[in-house]
Amino acid sequence: MPPEPAPAAGRRAVSPLDHRIEAVTGHDVDTLWALRDRGVLDEPHARLVDRHRELARAQTSVTFYLKLLNRLSSGEFPVDTAWFERVDRAVDQMEEAAGERDAAARKVLAALEPIEAATAAPVRGEGTLTTEDQAALLAIAGGAKLYEHLLTGRLSVTVASGTRIPYAEVRKLEDAGLVVRDTGHPLHAGQPVALTDAGRAALFAARRAPTTRQVTKPPARPGAWPSTPARRR
Repeated sequence: MPPEPAPAAGRRAVSPLDHRIEAVTGHDVDTLWALRDRGVLDEPHARLVDRHRELARAQTSVTFYLKLLNRLSSGEFPVDTAWFERVDRAVDQMEEAAGERDAAARKVLAALEPIEAATAAPVRGEGTLTTEDQAALLAIAGGAKLYEHLLTGRLSVTVASGTRIPYAEVRKLEDAGLVVRDTGHPLHAGQPVALTDAGRAALFAARRAPTTRQVTKPPARPGAWPSTPARRR
């Protein structure tokens, strides 16, 4: 009987909680993962994405052992002592993986429910970002520096892509508390400019697709995931 292959790290596993995450954020999960990698998300949404990644890894392990059990029961292998031992081992591994997945799902819910509550709350009259503001914040999220020309004294902001943002735009965002400069560096060498938590939250909110305030939660079926009962011995 061939050895058991190790679980492969592939594309994220789809979880039953994805629809709630996408409904409350207005983004699909793949987009949220990309925004997390770019440092655009505020702290609550970044925590949610991190917990969802843990859940996806755990779900991948469950799927792996499920496929292994399906293969073992396909009739491909002789039903002998080795087969029974391998099935029993695979079931134990499946149970452990399911337990880890359920624990990860609870962490996702703990991070998700405060965001759902905040989204359902009445929205205060906050200023909206212009298209230029959004473009500037998104560019700054990838890395930016403010320079002062030694001869002319002119200030300019250069982002990681090499393009420049008008200093007046960055100053406006700075006055609004959406970006911050590291004044510990001299201007002629470049002062790093980064988004504040308020800037990340404003950018994320501005880039959300319109969604309904009420998030429909499907009724739980008896014995349905994410609650996995312990296997009786």
